[in-house]
Amino acid sequence: MVIVQEADFDVAQLMNELRQRCAGKAGAVVTFTGYVRDYTPDAATQSLFLEHYPGMCEREIEDLCSTAKSRWDIDDCLVVHRVGELQNADQIVFVAAAGAHRGDAFKACEYIIDALKTRAPFWKRETLASGEQFWVEQREADASKTSAWDTSHTKT
Repeated sequence: MVIVQEADFDVAQLMNELRQRCAGKAGAVVTFTGYVRDYTPDAATQSLFLEHYPGMCEREIEDLCSTAKSRWDIDDCLVVHRVGELQNADQIVFVAAAGAHRGDAFKACEYIIDALKTRAPFWKRETLASGEQFWVEQREADASKTSAWDTSHTKT
């Protein structure tokens, strides 16, 4: 399940929904919650504005979830990503993977968040406390990490 929305989300509610969908099969649920943070070393981040390509964005994240399910033994996964104007320290993304065993759930969750950062069509504009604005560029380290998943991880 993939949700892209402006509204904030409730982590406990999302976890419970995922556990219910797994109908008692999941022995492990691994989650990741990401927050808006200060990207710049010299000035405070005031806000982050996220744009996305509606429809295409959700399809890309669904493809990542399908890939995770094919590579690791997980029952289900859930991704919620916010868009719009977010303030420093706001929740921005929630990723969860549920499976019989923690190892596969950890790997699937990590893969989804790593690949989401480089493949899902999101654009981030940061606004500093000074009022300066700039578009956040993709980091080479993120692209390298996603590439490593593609070349070295297979279903266990």
